[in-house]
Amino acid sequence: MDLFQYWNRLRAGRPAPLRTEIAPGEIKALLPDTFILERNARGTVLFRLAGTRMCATYGRELKGSSFTSLWADDDQQAIARIMRRFIADKSVLYITFEGVADEGRRNGFELLILPIDGDSHPRALGTLQPIHKPFWLGADPILENRLESFRLINPDREPLLLTSRRPVTVPSLLPDSESLADAFGGNARRIRHLLVFDGGRRR
Repeated sequence: MDLFQYWNRLRAGRPAPLRTEIAPGEIKALLPDTFILERNARGTVLFRLAGTRMCATYGRELKGSSFTSLWADDDQQAIARIMRRFIADKSVLYITFEGVADEGRRNGFELLILPIDGDSHPRALGTLQPIHKPFWLGADPILENRLESFRLINPDREPLLLTSRRPVTVPSLLPDSESLADAFGGNARRIRHLLVFDGGRRR
């Protein structure tokens, strides 16, 4: 993943790069899918920042919300334990999960979370990537994450696990008219930020 390669270059053999070494301008193309987490004094891991495409995936502004709040109730304790281990070890955390939207729509995702140093409260840099790109992604919000797998990775011992991953094509915030028209088998007209489809119930 590109974000891992950037982070790995910055750390230069250290467990993690300093927060002050991260320059958003150098990863401009990655920012819509990038986020920063911070553990506060109460031990809660919060979103300090979240990219526009990531917020669109969940249909809300994530800044200030709890990381565990994205997950299904049955997974929240497991995620909290995983994050505590990640912060203590300063490993790289790789998570796969199923995102569940309204009307039973589902899609696979992968999360990569990377430690960063330089603050009194632990922080992490991360990215969210969809495994597939269904037409509804970004328009139909993900309501909860369901944990599938996770792995804490030593980047000095297993760097190829991260650098050899195939790139994932990410959809735009709003799918284009042609792709949605093909999916619904009709024509679409754009009205401001909405797409209106011809058709409807026939008597």
